[in-house]
Amino acid sequence: MTAYPDTLLFIDGSWKEAVGGRSIAVINPATGAQIGSVAHASREDLDAALAAVEKGFAVWKNTPAYERGKLMRKAADLLRARADEIAVMMTLENGKPLAQSKMEIGGAADVIDWFAAEGQRSYGQMIPSRAPDVLQITVKQPVGPVAAFTPWNFPINQVVRKLSAALAAGCSIIVKAPEETPASPAALIRAFADAGIPAGVVNLVYGIPAEISEYLIPHPVIRKISFTGSTPVGKQLAALAGLHMKRATMELGGHAPVIVAGDADIAAAASQIAMHKFRNAGQVCVSPTRFLVQEEKHEEFTARFTEYAAALKVGDGMDPETAMGPLSNERRIPALEALVQDAVDKGARLTTGGRRLGNEGWFFAPTVLADVPLNARIMNEEPFGPVAVINKFSTLDEAITEANRLPFGLAAYAYTTDTATATRLGYEIEAGMLTINHLGLALPEVPFGGMKDSGYGTEGGSEAIEAYLETRFVTRKG
Repeated sequence: MTAYPDTLLFIDGSWKEAVGGRSIAVINPATGAQIGSVAHASREDLDAALAAVEKGFAVWKNTPAYERGKLMRKAADLLRARADEIAVMMTLENGKPLAQSKMEIGGAADVIDWFAAEGQRSYGQMIPSRAPDVLQITVKQPVGPVAAFTPWNFPINQVVRKLSAALAAGCSIIVKAPEETPASPAALIRAFADAGIPAGVVNLVYGIPAEISEYLIPHPVIRKISFTGSTPVGKQLAALAGLHMKRATMELGGHAPVIVAGDADIAAAASQIAMHKFRNAGQVCVSPTRFLVQEEKHEEFTARFTEYAAALKVGDGMDPETAMGPLSNERRIPALEALVQDAVDKGARLTTGGRRLGNEGWFFAPTVLADVPLNARIMNEEPFGPVAVINKFSTLDEAITEANRLPFGLAAYAYTTDTATATRLGYEIEAGMLTINHLGLALPEVPFGGMKDSGYGTEGGSEAIEAYLETRFVTRKG
């Protein structure tokens, strides 16, 4: 087995301890035991990273897009070659099953390849002029050094989208990665360093999130921020960025509805969406949570979904038979217990789960609640865990109203064989992403982002690189 490493900072092309030698313990969520440590950046370390990222930008912005792409593709190849080793580190620090860790790493390499190619297609325009001797063109240029803030639930995936888009556009970057899961994002950064990315272009720090964000975002060197995390924190960081006229991409929380029409294939829908619900123990921003099933199929769907959930093998992610690992931190257990108890107290049916599993590690049983009233907390707060709510509806109008009721608008799901229903949902569901009859989200080539309180901007598809580019207009006579 790969040994779990202590994680250092990466600043100006070198791996280093924090100034002052501070560190933070890293805990294996499957055992509750410390497995390593991560360097805790000081103010001096942040200043060094800022000086490095400014120097790196001067080099990288003048590196041709073709050369940037070559280095990025080399990093993707290194990541693939090291996938088995990195997956072990990710599972030890995050808890997800090893197969899911490997899938995340493979997907990250595809993201790098996608953006490497997109950087070579950041075209400007020639605009027809009103006079024959006037030239009018637009030029795409990198916005400048970027500060990226990422969470622990997908330690590599959440970094790689920001990192790849920034590098493809010609920006340098400081990544503030999660202290709970530091080794796997460090392995991603190492692949870029080993691929030959110039010193200072990519920097990696860890520490107290609020302290780092409050220092980096207002700093004049930083010209763009990207954040993935909770809506309350995202709003604070967006406000701080706006105060200093910094561009921001915000990928925030969700509470994804799933509309299952009476004409859907119930067996197929239940098994597919249940698998997706309990992926990464439900700790996914696009996790399906509020299941709205047409009343004539509600009991059948609930029974099938409950059967799937109750049969899931929960355990250490290093066990090849494990289908769902632990929660990534201990504080989520009492939070989920409180949400479940509140729903039951208000009249919901608990069909399976609803409790902690074992005394070692942070395991929570896959949980299904049915017939949950709208005033229950879980109908209004993102659970961010392995808990599904299944309610019934009679008309499509009712389902759409409930799907759009909350201020969140990240992802939504639907199952129907009726074309008219699918078309209407495509127009009326208030979510940045809607996938119907299959799981079609989060591919590198498609948009990934939300609306309303779930944020703004996209981290996938052809539009993602635009947030890292400025459009300059140049006109010349003669």
